[in-house]
Amino acid sequence: MFKITRANSVPLGTPGQPHLLPHHEFLQQFCAAEGWSGDLSTGLFRLGEKAAAIHGLRDGECGLLNFVRCYDPADRNHVLELFEQAATSCSSFCFSTTIALEEHGQKQPLFCIGESSGLEQRYSGTITGVFFFPRFLVEGAGRTLLRQ
Repeated sequence: MFKITRANSVPLGTPGQPHLLPHHEFLQQFCAAEGWSGDLSTGLFRLGEKAAAIHGLRDGECGLLNFVRCYDPADRNHVLELFEQAATSCSSFCFSTTIALEEHGQKQPLFCIGESSGLEQRYSGTITGVFFFPRFLVEGAGRTLLRQ
């Protein structure tokens, strides 16, 4: 799945009705979530400690290609195109892919939601988002292996 749209904030709940949003503990039962950000003036992205480790990175500060290289080869170009579009026009986007875990011979599913802003001036702006890592691994043709 690879989707991009113009940036427009859509409220995810109605004030006074917090039950419409999942509780943090409930979300943690199914996945690990961690925010990330990218500075378009420098090209540097900052991933949290957990996201950097799952992406196979020693440092959480890196370039886009550094963390996309571990994505499923069939998805890499789509993800790069998505980030390129988001870097040229304020956008909201989402994608899903898998990360190969070499030590296990398995794959970690990954879901990403993000948005870009501050692109009024050339070579400026930010991209921010959140990674969701489900608490299970898959193998080959998407067969579920285990719950972490």
